[in-house]
Amino acid sequence: MQPGDRVRVERGGVTNEGVLLPSTTRDHLVVKLDGGYNVGIDREAADVEVVESGVREVDPAAETDGDGDATSEITFDDDLPTVSLISTGGTIASTVDYRTGAVTAQFDAEDVLRAVPELAGRANYRGRVVANILSENMVPSIWRDLAAAVAEEVEAGADGVVVMHGTDTMQYSASALSFMLDSPVPVVFTGSQRSADRPSSDNVMNAVCAVEAAKADHAETLVCMHAAPSDDACALHRGTRVRKNHTSRRDAFETVGAAPLGVIDYEAAAEAGADGDAADAAVEWNREPLPRGDDEGTVGVESGLDGDVELVKFTPGMDPAAWDYLDGKDGVVIEGTGLGHVHTDLIPQIEELVEGGAVVAMTSQCLAGRVCDRVYDTGRDLLDAGVVEAGDTLPGTAKVKLMWALANRSDPAEAMGRDLAAELTEESRPWR
Repeated sequence: MQPGDRVRVERGGVTNEGVLLPSTTRDHLVVKLDGGYNVGIDREAADVEVVESGVREVDPAAETDGDGDATSEITFDDDLPTVSLISTGGTIASTVDYRTGAVTAQFDAEDVLRAVPELAGRANYRGRVVANILSENMVPSIWRDLAAAVAEEVEAGADGVVVMHGTDTMQYSASALSFMLDSPVPVVFTGSQRSADRPSSDNVMNAVCAVEAAKADHAETLVCMHAAPSDDACALHRGTRVRKNHTSRRDAFETVGAAPLGVIDYEAAAEAGADGDAADAAVEWNREPLPRGDDEGTVGVESGLDGDVELVKFTPGMDPAAWDYLDGKDGVVIEGTGLGHVHTDLIPQIEELVEGGAVVAMTSQCLAGRVCDRVYDTGRDLLDAGVVEAGDTLPGTAKVKLMWALANRSDPAEAMGRDLAAELTEESRPWR
């Protein structure tokens, strides 16, 4: 039997019939069922019958070498732009582990090219793996590695960079690179909510749109994900204003307080191919993006981060002792209520943090609007205690910003109150 054959597999009293696919291990058979889902079956004691040979053509690029490892070849065309694919893991670069049945992050950039053949002919690709983790395991040291990798790729001639990342913490990583890098070319984060093994996977559309966004005429750090549940368009969110607002929907990401910076039409993106002008035509900008830099080989990098920063959420009835662990921290971001408040009993503890040298910044639990601690007595007491207002900066972005500002700015408290990377509006007006 060969990949592409229709097989009937019986094991343990269960019968599965479908098309045999290449397997990443010798111990398991992978069968695509008629409903579109894949199943992994332990070869041991399995009874396999070939029902029909060669019913489906299997891409030779997905074949394995003599050791059972996946192989691929990436060719270069001088007429195409170069896009670097940087992998950190996550669902877009994942498949099902048929030993456990769970989704695992085990693919690198070349595997994505094999999994998404629609990327072929759009660009020359360079691939590198910075990490191979599920995004809940992301740590600031990987942000530094990621910033260095992006800078190296751009300085080596990349016309754009696509970062493949798990969705759960993508907003933090995109925010970090927004502060750490002054890139003359696009840096586009993308991922998928559903693995390639699922019929409803969003990996193809997100990857295609991300590559086209990386070829377009701008120099933003963006998150590119589904704009709606259907396969019509991807939204382009600024890395410092985006938030994952749903656990599982394909359109889980939103720009808080405004429309996305832009939208890329999938049909137009799919047709764009190698035509750079077509890539720009596929994007509709809601606001003017940062232009590409004149010197596309030079990247400004300030990758220092102070890891001694915490984000804490105030809730009614919480024990003040829960904040004792903040003593000695270099920075604290508070997610307060409404305009930026906490229980008055916590204010002396906050004042002690400030007197101990910590920068304490106030954000809001509300999804839109800005902090203003001059309206109520509690807010004024917080300002007297030394709390810095972070405006309408999102709490997660504020944590990343404070980590960065403590390491790269002489007055980090002052930096928290002004816009550095499109993370806050300096005037009290609606986002446009």
